[in-house]
Amino acid sequence: MLPVTKSTTTHHFRVLRESGVIRQVYRGTAKMNGLRRDDQDDLFPGLLDSVLSAAARQAGHVGGAAVN
Repeated sequence: MLPVTKSTTTHHFRVLRESGVIRQVYRGTAKMNGLRRDDQDDLFPGLLDSVLSAAARQAGHVGGAAVN
């Protein structure tokens, strides 16, 4: 669950969908969101890999010290 109101969540997902960042698919009554990775990689080569790599490096650090 996201810590924001349903209307805020709806707005953010609409903006992401309309800008081509995600796709939404209905499965029954649920709306599934997925990253349009191929489209993003075509438009911004290497960006997602760089962001994910930086996030992984940061997750390995706590209080400035590496976690082994």
